[in-house]
Amino acid sequence: MYFHVFGFRWKPEATEAQKHQATADILAFRGKIPGLIEVHVGQNQSLHGQGYTFAGVMRFQGKAACDAYVVHPQHQALLKWLKPLIDPVELDFLALD
Repeated sequence: MYFHVFGFRWKPEATEAQKHQATADILAFRGKIPGLIEVHVGQNQSLHGQGYTFAGVMRFQGKAACDAYVVHPQHQALLKWLKPLIDPVELDFLALD
């Protein structure tokens, strides 16, 4: 399995409505992005979060599916309005188990 993990530090201009919309838009990928098996998002509760208050993880069938997600029109539409509002961190990895 291939995983995409992400976290957001929201910029001060991000509204609560935009934060809720990001959650809804990311969860709406379920059943729409080929090769995307699972999507989970929530508030980061780590004491070591370094200001990243929003987190998510996606499980894909493989790296090719994750690569296709990156350019998928639904993902690109989200990024268009979201990118100016966040300082993101991303990790992608092939599970070794």
